[in-house]
Amino acid sequence: MRIFISLSLALLFFVIACNNSSKENVDVTAEAKWSSFGDTITTNDAIEATDLIAKLEGHDSLNVKLHAKVNEVCQKKGCWMNIPVGNKSMRVRFKDYGFFMPKDCNGKEVIFEGKAFYDTTTVEMLKHYAHDGGKSEEEIAKITEPEIDLSFEAHGVLLKDGE
Repeated sequence: MRIFISLSLALLFFVIACNNSSKENVDVTAEAKWSSFGDTITTNDAIEATDLIAKLEGHDSLNVKLHAKVNEVCQKKGCWMNIPVGNKSMRVRFKDYGFFMPKDCNGKEVIFEGKAFYDTTTVEMLKHYAHDGGKSEEEIAKITEPEIDLSFEAHGVLLKDGE
């Protein structure tokens, strides 16, 4: 009887696992090593950040897990990172300023979970971000208008090791 139950449970697990797979989910190998920042999250069910804009259509915000490569990180503390989304970048900040990313994670693969939303960034904050990103005074002086952009508040991030 125990063998029957064990086999039944194994078959059930296999059927559920196969039916829950989705083409939009990122294929992240289990062998990869990841460093964790903030809340503990898994690699499961992450979608490509490039698919976010389509997912957000018709919504003001969306709780989601994304996969991307970092294209910029705060060089002061690691308190934000920029991720490519379409032809723009999305600023990812960290919940309650509770954790930071390594300042050398540009170009590295990340999975992050939290809330995506549209937000107005003031001129003052844009200049602050530019300064923290290492922009020149000349580049910072050119910032004169607020921007409405896609933003993200992450409660957990995984950074792929060994890249």
